[in-house]
Amino acid sequence: MSPLSSDELRGIREELNAGTTPTVWFTGSAVGVQEGRSGKVVALGEPAEGDFIQVRPAGSKDVLSFSAAEVTKVKPPRKKAAPPEPPAKPAAKPRPATPAPAPAKPPAAQEKPAAAVKPAAAVKPAAPEKPKAAAAPAAASAKPAAESAARRKPRQAKPIGGATVTLTADQDGQWSVEVSAGKKRVVRPTPVAANAVAQAAKALHDDVAAAVEPLIDAAREQQRLRVEQLRSELAAAQAALDELGN
Repeated sequence: MSPLSSDELRGIREELNAGTTPTVWFTGSAVGVQEGRSGKVVALGEPAEGDFIQVRPAGSKDVLSFSAAEVTKVKPPRKKAAPPEPPAKPAAKPRPATPAPAPAKPPAAQEKPAAAVKPAAAVKPAAPEKPKAAAAPAAASAKPAAESAARRKPRQAKPIGGATVTLTADQDGQWSVEVSAGKKRVVRPTPVAANAVAQAAKALHDDVAAAVEPLIDAAREQQRLRVEQLRSELAAAQAALDELGN
């Protein structure tokens, strides 16, 4: 049977997009499935993935992965049933054998009287045999899930894209964080506390902590100066208020 062509793959993808499950048949290259068995295509990946065709074989609930060479759209012809064997001729009945004539007894000079036959001892009837316990019916051997999983081909894991986490400190010592995945910004700049940045830097690496610590110290010093300035302004305002009160 011929494997799937590019046109047939395109047709299968169109049928899946339309909400139907196309029928395919397995070729002799299929692993773990009998040749000529049918199945339903439930998903179609990219050819570069190798076994990119997800098929549920007929009569099974498992979904297995196959390549384009393992399935076909050509329905295999039905196998012709073997002709019935002619009935066996009855065996000929054996003819009864003709009994051979008994040999003549030689004349005895004088026949001895037959010895008295002792009566046979009464034979005790044999005890009836106890019926043997019927053999327990063999449990129907169900295919374990491990066998189905062993035949199933492992799916190839898709590569995980990288991400970039950026911490930024402005001139006022305020920190923000943003996250990008490739060219797409996942998290826009979001304010974070300076102490959280310091703890994260210590948890990551000593070099990272050493690079971030001067920035944290500068921000701390800047806030300290601002507090002193506000205190001075508050004291001057309080003095002016006191003068107005007098």
